Amino acid sequence: MKKDQSSVEARYTQWKSLIPCLYDWLANHNLVWPSLSCRWGPQLEQATYKTRQRLYLSEQTDGTVPNTLVIANCEIVKPRIAAAEHISQFNEEARSPFVKKYKTIVHPGEVNRIRELPQNNNIVATHTDSPELYIWDVETQPNRNAALGAHPSRPDLVLTGHQDNAEFALSMCPTEPFVLSGGKDKLVVLWSIQDHIATLAETGSNSRQGSKPNDKAKEGPSIGPRCIFRGHQDTVEDVQFCPSSAQEFCSVGDDSSLILWDARVGNTPAVKVEKAHVGDVHCVDWSPHDINFILTGSADTTVHMFDRRNLSSGGVGFPVHKFEGHDAAVLCVQWCPEKSSVFGSSAEDGFLNIWDIERVGKASSSGSPKAQNPPPGLFFQHAGHRDKVVDFQWNSSDPWTIASVSDDCGSTGGGGTLQIWRMIDLLYRPEEEVLAELDKYKGQILGYVP
Repeated sequence: MKKDQSSVEARYTQWKSLIPCLYDWLANHNLVWPSLSCRWGPQLEQATYKTRQRLYLSEQTDGTVPNTLVIANCEIVKPRIAAAEHISQFNEEARSPFVKKYKTIVHPGEVNRIRELPQNNNIVATHTDSPELYIWDVETQPNRNAALGAHPSRPDLVLTGHQDNAEFALSMCPTEPFVLSGGKDKLVVLWSIQDHIATLAETGSNSRQGSKPNDKAKEGPSIGPRCIFRGHQDTVEDVQFCPSSAQEFCSVGDDSSLILWDARVGNTPAVKVEKAHVGDVHCVDWSPHDINFILTGSADTTVHMFDRRNLSSGGVGFPVHKFEGHDAAVLCVQWCPEKSSVFGSSAEDGFLNIWDIERVGKASSSGSPKAQNPPPGLFFQHAGHRDKVVDFQWNSSDPWTIASVSDDCGSTGGGGTLQIWRMIDLLYRPEEEVLAELDKYKGQILGYVP
């Protein structure tokens, strides 16, 4: 449903007025085409006042030009460097000087999701609007001009095994070069790309020297799955590896279920929570800090936190916490790499919420322009997007920095927005630390140091 444009603009105007109070740094980058996925790549350079890092984006076009996978270079200003008045001065219709396109890959079909390989984040996997998945070495891939009629770039590897379109569920294993996927065929599919990854950098550029621009994607090398897992009754929307095991993973889907799998014991569910939510489950994330905790986000607008030691009761999901702070379907959840109790969630309501489990049950102020009494655990609400926030990622190389993308077609008439931002540290640092700093500041103002 199309949002009321006046209410969207009023909310956005209010948010802009609060930027100097809520953010340590923010870059706003207008996208000609919406991006359905954003992921951080390797850090390239550390300077005195900023760092430079790769960022992977997609361009979801209307068919007049090809869909692309974009590799950008981002400059990230370090904490306490940007002036408050500077970060709030940007033009929504302009591209940010902090984000520069480095390379374009002409993608065979839409780019619905991007995931980087933890062992080598120059290697990425992409989901498209077909049963196949693609593996790309973004450093050796040639830069292409995405003009009308341009033939797709040739992927380094094609992963086959799905029987129907697999569009969103995608995960890369933290401990082994494994890829996990789910699709409309209700399957969860696992590949090992061990042997192929080892030779990508060595042979990738050589094999391309003899390839013509009109080589089709299907002519690239391909591999079949290591194993196929069956247990869902509807489309698999998201998958996630256990952070400490290449054999354990989980999946969620439109059947409202959360399934835990263990490849060591077979291709049927190890544990199945039939009713994890009352609606479709769109996203899942497994805590890198404590492997007992799993987050799920749903079309029912809630985020559930499960403890895998006690997942269900009477066939119904038994979350240890329910987080209710969105007004529309939740599209993405992710644990914060810096603090084990913090996570983010983004939704079709245009908000990216930051939660702290430790604050549940405690009175707290929220960095939110919307709520005087925020939902339990919510302590920051990023309201810089004017339509659904389809993806975001914490930056593990730059603590507390987040990249988020929105599809703005429903509210602003087209395109999308990329924002790279970091809330002020007074919002997430320990209270005693903040109070000590405030006391010190007060003493300096009054001419004494306590």
